Amino acid sequence: MNRTPDLGTAVWRKSSYSDGGASNCVEVADGYVGIVPVRDSKAPDGGVLVFGATSWASFLAQVKHQVRA
Repeated sequence: MNRTPDLGTAVWRKSSYSDGGASNCVEVADGYVGIVPVRDSKAPDGGVLVFGATSWASFLAQVKHQVRA
């Protein structure tokens, strides 16, 4: 069984892939082994998506590829 860690003390940072505007702000929390918590900065009390670190790295690789294309 997978359990989401307590994210109550997470330190969130805005993703470098956010456009810097007020409408597209993704935040990630570092320091969790094997997972990457992600949330919408406009709704910090809303839900959090938790990705496996390998899946997150694959997603970022695809984003970087699309940006360069």
